[in-house]
Amino acid sequence: MPNPPKFDPQRGTRGRGGVALPASGRQGDPPPWPLPGRHSLDERRAWEQLWATPQAVAWEQLRWTRTVARYCRVMIAAEQPDATAALLAQATVLEDRLGLTPKSMRLLLWHVAADGAKPQGLVVRAGSPSGVDG
Repeated sequence: MPNPPKFDPQRGTRGRGGVALPASGRQGDPPPWPLPGRHSLDERRAWEQLWATPQAVAWEQLRWTRTVARYCRVMIAAEQPDATAALLAQATVLEDRLGLTPKSMRLLLWHVAADGAKPQGLVVRAGSPSGVDG
């Protein structure tokens, strides 16, 4: 497995640097639940907590609401005593894809900036595959 890229805010050119996420997290109410059917009380609580994290600023810009909702559902199921190894593995994969671990944040070139700093470095262009949620 290749080593994760090193984050150096002084290096590189505009648009290639890391993404600074606010330490205070995403402000405001979470987006509406995007998956069909109603969510459970545990899923709702997890949804609210996830959308208050620094990573949620990037998810919102990338329009990853459905992916976060799927993670929410899988995470709650994986925390049950009878969770299968496959379910636990899926939760781990989604955590990594969503930048919820230190290693995945490093791979995504995301870092948490000091409070008061504005998010930087994330640009989503209309029609860009990176902005499509699936």
